[in-house]
Amino acid sequence: MIGYYIHHQGMGHLRRAQAIAAHLPAGGVTGLSSLPRPAGWNNPWIRLDRDDTGPEPASVDANGRLHWVPLHDAGLRERMGQLSAWLREAAPAALVTDVSVEAAVLARLHGIPVISVALPGQRGDSAHTLGFGISDAVISAWPPEAPDMLAVSGDWVSGKLFPVGAISGIPVQPGRPPGPVTRVVVLGGAGGGGMNDAAIEDARRQTPGVDWVALGTNPENRTSDPLPHLRDASLVVTHAGQGAVADAAAAGVPAVIVPLERPHQEQVTTGRALSRMPGLPAIVSPAFARSDWAQVLAAAAQLDGRGWSVWNDGKGASRAARVIADVAAAIPAAAGTAS
Repeated sequence: MIGYYIHHQGMGHLRRAQAIAAHLPAGGVTGLSSLPRPAGWNNPWIRLDRDDTGPEPASVDANGRLHWVPLHDAGLRERMGQLSAWLREAAPAALVTDVSVEAAVLARLHGIPVISVALPGQRGDSAHTLGFGISDAVISAWPPEAPDMLAVSGDWVSGKLFPVGAISGIPVQPGRPPGPVTRVVVLGGAGGGGMNDAAIEDARRQTPGVDWVALGTNPENRTSDPLPHLRDASLVVTHAGQGAVADAAAAGVPAVIVPLERPHQEQVTTGRALSRMPGLPAIVSPAFARSDWAQVLAAAAQLDGRGWSVWNDGKGASRAARVIADVAAAIPAAAGTAS
């Protein structure tokens, strides 16, 4: 049995877990999350209490050593008790954390091997150093060619970082060759930062004859299956969250990427890497609201969506599953590119 801790903020962590679990033995992965059991999850699921509903959270980072452990919080206490009880009773072969330093430490204190999922950005703080340090493997969902995606303190990920490539729940498509931009899908996300409706309308006014479709920018237009919309798009405009970029890459559609402000410079780091990788069909924009969308679309028409294969070749989830299976089986694996 493998435990898989899934953070409840946004939907990217869940979708990544679903993609990876599909490459692990059926019934052998237990999901551990505050999120409800998702449709199509053919494995056990433990619904955890929330740890972020207290009225006045205090000392949430334990003097800078952890990320979220508010003092005297009943939800946190119950959540950690639920995790501890499952670890004790299930005695899993390994625990994957996507993402929680606290869950990783708790598992290791139970003598359980840990696989941590690394997010991009500046991760040299004490909490990340602790989490990476106790992990048996660290998976990152970007290709090894992506430059400077993870900044850490010391060599805590040396020899155990596996950049497996982007991970999406969307099967990789053939890719769109250069051509006129006639349909733009603006892809938002449940984690916040969706594109502003007024700005989308302004972009529509600037580009007569172009169909602009908003998807996931508010609760009313969210979907669990963006592929049909992406398949029909000639351009995607989205933020630099890992799931959004992975989906655009899987669909093989040129993209305008708008990095949002996130902790640890997560999206800014991704945007910078995308802009520095030659051949990627991506334009990195500092903001969505702009007055030159006609020129942006003209530039995007020259991009070849097939160039996304460097970022997402469709094998990231299977590579990640192989790393997890190796740790669970106590088989040492050489870090680097998991081919």
